[in-house]
Amino acid sequence: MTQGRRPNVLLIMADDHAPAAFSTYGSKLNSTPNLDRIAAEGLRLDRCFCTNAICTPARASVHTGKYSHVTGIKTLNDVIDQTQETTVGMLLHDAGYQTAFVGKWHLGHGGNSDPAGYSFWSVLPVQGKYNDPELREMGETITERGYVTDLLTDKALGWLSQRDEERPFFLVCAHKAPHDPFQPHPKHKGLFTAEPVPEPATFHDSYENRAAAASMATEKVALMHLKNHLPDPVPEGLSAGEQKAWNYQSYMRNYLRCVASIDENVGRLLDFLDENQLAEDTIVIYTSDHGFFLGDHGWYDKRFMYEESIRIPFLMRFPRSVQAGITSERIALNVDIAPTILDYAGLPVPADMQGRSLRPLADGRPPSDWRTSMYYRYWMHLAHFNIPAHYGIRTERHKLIYYYGEALGSAGAIDEPTPPEWELFDLEADPQEMNSIYHDPDKADLVAELKSELLRLQSSLDDAPCESES
Repeated sequence: MTQGRRPNVLLIMADDHAPAAFSTYGSKLNSTPNLDRIAAEGLRLDRCFCTNAICTPARASVHTGKYSHVTGIKTLNDVIDQTQETTVGMLLHDAGYQTAFVGKWHLGHGGNSDPAGYSFWSVLPVQGKYNDPELREMGETITERGYVTDLLTDKALGWLSQRDEERPFFLVCAHKAPHDPFQPHPKHKGLFTAEPVPEPATFHDSYENRAAAASMATEKVALMHLKNHLPDPVPEGLSAGEQKAWNYQSYMRNYLRCVASIDENVGRLLDFLDENQLAEDTIVIYTSDHGFFLGDHGWYDKRFMYEESIRIPFLMRFPRSVQAGITSERIALNVDIAPTILDYAGLPVPADMQGRSLRPLADGRPPSDWRTSMYYRYWMHLAHFNIPAHYGIRTERHKLIYYYGEALGSAGAIDEPTPPEWELFDLEADPQEMNSIYHDPDKADLVAELKSELLRLQSSLDDAPCESES
């Protein structure tokens, strides 16, 4: 293969895979040798974030390079219309790439919402099942026998084996795991049993010194057994404290077992690239749609603008272009993924894409105008886990969050107002976000500065502040 040949692209996306469950990100809970290999042989971003921490909107942002308020995909009930939205898959297909998508699409099915721009696609309906999953494949419904992470990798490898070797490829392998109900492969059920999984330092958070949203939220580990989000039989007769501790052990052991299956199957894909002399010319990206609380603040799930929820893994290997072992703490976003892929493919980035290519970070030469703040917005007011809709900004040191107290008619939401509230965190002094300093009179100038930056970002991204803001 020549130096000038357009690169292949393999985009692997997990669901709910928090950076805290990677050994390359310093996990003390588990080991992920194959994922670590991507980082060791390429780029690892340490401050990569999603712009809306919920599945459907986050996935839309990855594929379109746009924020939720621009795509209109703000909630789990929204469906992509690919007569209106252009995705990275469509652009690569039109440029001569052979394209395939296997796994979790979660942007709708049928009509204009099936994966467009892919010459082959086989996708899980909505969330899909861990065992013997149903798939919608090229418009037909089929059922496969086996474990979903293995099966999706089998399909990805099968497509790679039959591809046209004279043309570059773009393959998306989007896993269901480690989404609830955290059902592991039977061969992994013995993992993480020797010792209890350590509880995080904030596991028994009292939710003091913050907005009411923290105490209102019901995404509590202590309640998981009531929501059918655990795969293990729930024992009877436990006290509230014992139940919370048992829930956590069941949750984390099974979550980490699901991650183990992902890591194994990522290894299968990397081995295929090696064995077929494709590694040098293939960009491999591993990411997740959003982060996840692993018992932090006593929570599971995501949605909040807190670090564990919005921070996503981003690992990228491209041996012929990216130096091994590069890391960056510059702020990167999920809307940057599509522009990055287009940049490496030598294609123009559409003007309406709101992200920017991460290639300068991979080259170790971030430009002087690289972003120093990011904008986040969660729209599903009080839906599912009673978390108010909110938006805010994260800078390199601070985070300002505004719970604006309105449902704004968002699909799937409960249209009840909540009192508007602000939170401000100093991430250097308080990295676990335990103490809001918004009402500290000594921080008035900082608050004014961050509110000004919030308005600037909203204006530049064509989003509107809420009328209730004060």
